[in-house]
Amino acid sequence: MSERIKMLTTFAILGFFAGVIANFTYKYVIPWLSQIVLPVLGLEWIFSGLAGAALTILLVTAWAYLSGSPEA
Repeated sequence: MSERIKMLTTFAILGFFAGVIANFTYKYVIPWLSQIVLPVLGLEWIFSGLAGAALTILLVTAWAYLSGSPEA
């Protein structure tokens, strides 16, 4: 049972940091990039998609690293 609690705690911490990163990205990075790129492209959804992809890759990589391979 302690392994399950460790895993849930780890995901809670990763989720917290993902939320902080998403909030920072939403408030500061996307508006800054929007001033540079959006007048040319006009496609705000690209930034949201890239941010979501980066967060997903980060979380899945962390999960794979923490879970490790089963020992025989």
